[in-house]
Amino acid sequence: MSADLQPPPNTPSPLPPPVDEGYWAALLQEDSTDGGERGSESKTDVWDDFGVRTEAPPFSVIDSAEFQQDWGTAERYFGADEKTELEVTGYNRGGLLVTWNSLRGFVPASQLVDFPVDVDELTRQKSLAERVGKRLSLRIIELDRTQNRLILSERAAQVESGQRADVLDNLRPGQVCEGTVTNLCDFGAFVDLGGIEGLIHISEISWGRIGHPRDVLSGGQSVDVYVISVDKEQGRVALSLKRLQPDPWQAVESRYEIGQWVEGVITNVVDFGAFACVEEGLEGLIHVSELAEGQFLHPRNVVEEGETVRARILNIDSNARRLGLSLRKASDGGNGSFEIDVE
Repeated sequence: MSADLQPPPNTPSPLPPPVDEGYWAALLQEDSTDGGERGSESKTDVWDDFGVRTEAPPFSVIDSAEFQQDWGTAERYFGADEKTELEVTGYNRGGLLVTWNSLRGFVPASQLVDFPVDVDELTRQKSLAERVGKRLSLRIIELDRTQNRLILSERAAQVESGQRADVLDNLRPGQVCEGTVTNLCDFGAFVDLGGIEGLIHISEISWGRIGHPRDVLSGGQSVDVYVISVDKEQGRVALSLKRLQPDPWQAVESRYEIGQWVEGVITNVVDFGAFACVEEGLEGLIHVSELAEGQFLHPRNVVEEGETVRARILNIDSNARRLGLSLRKASDGGNGSFEIDVE
């Protein structure tokens, strides 16, 4: 048995929390790109249980006494939450491949220390390739012998043994915590809370409309986050950024009144009208019947996204989060006022 696979010290530590399958599915979707694995000759389809495909094999499939013994040792390391040092033997777009005697493990890119986030493909590939042949201090964050799955993290190895379980155990809904943005994807941002990563869903990043988490956040950024929920059994932590700011719909009736003229920016033009942002997180609908006098083919013939307009408030409903606006100048506000849930 190599030095890397010596059993860990017999010191009791909390069992590390389980990893959210949805999190890894999101990360490994990045693997299904051209080129497959670099630094390794064999290729096979893996990660079918995640519903994604990559040609890079994170693990060897060897059924031998040595193979089973190595799995047993890895399980002891996992149970004791101990670190190990392994060599990087290959990479794909999703991360690094490491060798642990007869086992092969996978280190997602987001679990690497000082790895660039939200960069172009060439920079990403170069950063991964530079790590091939190096030895990394890692901690197992997911292990499933039946699925031949061994996931490791360099980031998790930066904290003390048992700290990740302690962090999860001490988190409570309603808390405000400080963390570091580790990964940005279409549906949200992941934040490291000290060995445990939580998810800020894109709907919880801002009260206003955003196209992508990168519009507000950047990799490596330190942020204060609000804890929405903690699922200790699944190891899931739901976070919010916007809940640290006042909800713009609260007390909206005290700030605005029906008939008031306001300035807004057109954020979206659809068949039935246009949405205008009056203040961050507060959007109203200008129904097609309230856009202009006369006939026109489509709302885009009247307004366009990014345009600043002066509109009159037709109706306010803070409970339903609805704000009706009009561009028509008739003193009675025009006919056919319309409102829609813009939450």
